Amino acid sequence: MFGRSKSEQAPAPATHAEREGAKNRPTPRRRDQEAARRRPLVVTDRKAARTRDRDERRAQATQLRRALETGDEAHYPARDRGPVRRYIRDYVDARRNLGEFLLPVMLIVLALSLVPTTAVFTTSVYLTWLAVIAVVVDTVLMWRGLKRRLVARFGADALPRGSMSYAVMRVFQMRRARRPVVMVKRGEFPD
Repeated sequence: MFGRSKSEQAPAPATHAEREGAKNRPTPRRRDQEAARRRPLVVTDRKAARTRDRDERRAQATQLRRALETGDEAHYPARDRGPVRRYIRDYVDARRNLGEFLLPVMLIVLALSLVPTTAVFTTSVYLTWLAVIAVVVDTVLMWRGLKRRLVARFGADALPRGSMSYAVMRVFQMRRARRPVVMVKRGEFPD
């Protein structure tokens, strides 16, 4: 009734000379764009979806591992990003920490505790407590010095939550096992 009759043909699109900086194509219809984006809520082939998800997770994990091993800061996880975290890593890595030697000491203590004599067992208990106390004191002194430097460089407001635990956890890791990898030599403090 109103509109075009079915016998009428739509006019052919007019061809215009291409203009520089213009789109030079018709705007797509909303209906066509929505149809192109439409996906089912529940996939019909669950096995293929599971395989695709697993492959995506594997690729992300590989990229993350490669970034942590090569020092590519653009692909670090959120907990390791930023100049403050970089400064903490460099400071801890430049320092000799007693915490990184705690695991080998504990293995020696474990071996000594297997000896059946009382004197050796008592010595291993004292050695354990001595090592733990020394590591705690060393870590507290490290954090006080690091915090003073962080506040001087970035300001007290710029310290993100968890900075102390980030530094302490890095202290307790053996140097070769630290991820992100160590980027400075011993004695090369940042600044």
